[in-house]
Amino acid sequence: MAEARLQDGVPQTAGWFVVNARDAPWRHNEMRSAAKFGGEGEAHFDDLGIALYWLAPGQPMAMYHHEAGQEDFLVLRGRALAIVEGEERPLEAWDLFHFPPRTPHTIVGAGDEPALVLAVGARKGKGTARYPVEPAAVRHGAGVEHETETPYARFSEPGPGPAPDIF
Repeated sequence: MAEARLQDGVPQTAGWFVVNARDAPWRHNEMRSAAKFGGEGEAHFDDLGIALYWLAPGQPMAMYHHEAGQEDFLVLRGRALAIVEGEERPLEAWDLFHFPPRTPHTIVGAGDEPALVLAVGARKGKGTARYPVEPAAVRHGAGVEHETETPYARFSEPGPGPAPDIF
């Protein structure tokens, strides 16, 4: 297979490629900062999603949810709090948190500094995520108070910006 053509850190054609996280497209809003490595068009990652999340203390990585595919998260830097099935688990650098399919969860930045979290998940089709009400997640600003189809409506649309000043 040939090397993919990159444009602004995003593969535009199918094939192998190398991109530095500093050069990937980062998107920011009041919820989080993230770089998602998923490609576009024929370069779209159909089987595996991968992303980096930069979370300030108190910022959620996602709203409390579960979905059809397995997800795994590796804390690369800082501290975070995982909320899984209503339980809170502290995470620190080099902790791996594994979620089998349909396990309700989220991660929130914790500690005194931002956390850098690597996320990897199986892609099992769009529309498989569900957002159950979970009081522990609601307390941390990472949950819905009523089941909804629009759990991210309270946040602004993420906009492009530079990579966090961590690299």
